[in-house]
Amino acid sequence: MGEGVLMAGQGGSGAGGQASLLADAGLLLGPDGLMMAGVPLAQIAREVGTPAYVYNAETIRRQFRALEAAFAAIPHRVCYAVKANSNLAVLRLMHDLGAGADLVSAGEMRRALAAGFAAQSLVFSGVGKTVDELDETVSAGIGQVNVESLEELKLLGAVAARLDRITSVGIRVNPDVTTDTHPYISTSHGGIKFGVPHDQVRAAADYIRDHPYLRLTAVAMHLGSQLLDPAPYAEALGKLVALVKALRAAGVSTLESLDIGGGLGIRYQPEAGPGMDPSALAAVVGPLAAEAGLPVTMEPGRFLVGSAGVLLTEVLYRKHSGGRDFVIVDAAMNDLLRPSLYKAHHEIVEVVPAGRPAGPVDVVGPICETGDFLALERILPAVEPGERLAALCAGAYGFAMSSNYNTRGRAAEVIVDGGRWAVVRPRESVDSLFASETADPFATLSDNG
Repeated sequence: MGEGVLMAGQGGSGAGGQASLLADAGLLLGPDGLMMAGVPLAQIAREVGTPAYVYNAETIRRQFRALEAAFAAIPHRVCYAVKANSNLAVLRLMHDLGAGADLVSAGEMRRALAAGFAAQSLVFSGVGKTVDELDETVSAGIGQVNVESLEELKLLGAVAARLDRITSVGIRVNPDVTTDTHPYISTSHGGIKFGVPHDQVRAAADYIRDHPYLRLTAVAMHLGSQLLDPAPYAEALGKLVALVKALRAAGVSTLESLDIGGGLGIRYQPEAGPGMDPSALAAVVGPLAAEAGLPVTMEPGRFLVGSAGVLLTEVLYRKHSGGRDFVIVDAAMNDLLRPSLYKAHHEIVEVVPAGRPAGPVDVVGPICETGDFLALERILPAVEPGERLAALCAGAYGFAMSSNYNTRGRAAEVIVDGGRWAVVRPRESVDSLFASETADPFATLSDNG
């Protein structure tokens, strides 16, 4: 079978069925099954083992270039959201493409610096920055700290003064805009933990203006994640532009950017549309940025890496119980949490199609939770133990959200580029999970200790 031929049953639903998702990932079907950038996924599964995350470098480049092309007429910079996928090889790829990085912890800053990013190219966001994190990031000369409360702002002011470091500040505003996404990843409506409320922005700006070590350089927002419609950006940015004008009228002359956050969604299901159209977003953002007279900072994560990754897993058993058919695999909720946490859909395909008839199954893992599943009532071919499956669209919030629950080592990570592949994070050994623990912590104490 020649490379590029679709799997049987993969062209029948929606706009091209599963074929659209395979194209999004840069996957083709060759004589050895699914191929990523000329490398058979079956080979990777055989040599590295499963579960394993595999990322397509060229797909990441394609997504970055599409975003850059859409915003070419708008002064802008892209700061990759490290939380989506923080593997050093992925970060280095983003750095080499010319991106900055968006962080939500000092740990992510250390990763970004290790991957080659300059501290000045980093933006530090998040609602719960500790004093130690602010110490570390301010000391490093970070490009911008986006504050999310007046209390945090005052702590940042104290840290900057103590360290004698002038620090650029963005005020992340909660624009009180409703978005059509899962409630756990909607971050811009009233009554949630994110952002400075609109009626407190002026007080924050006044504090920054009067502080000798703080400089207000951005007004920022982040609407949420997996957004497919640019309309909420128009509503929220309209409010931010009005704030920019009000701040300038109050004497603020230091603003350098309009930070629109990230949240650009991708296609997860065969019948779904292609995700956020970056050109449609640019058409909304461009006129408002021009009205504000400011360059745009954006912080995409999922859009750049989500479609580029797959999670490889091996079938362990088949089981029939209570009128349901189960496919038990070696990947679990500790490897890919999104289906259990969000009831998120990840399309699952055979790595090497066998042409068998399909039927409804639950794809479940070995974890001791009923919520440990990758898919429920999914139509899949009659796969057998020892065969491999690939969960698509797993490049964002896959490995990054994985854990060691049930004392399971986290999966290996592999990157594929131009016919070559390499393990960029080896599978964790079980022994390493408790190597730093002590079974008898009081053994060296005296009886009176």
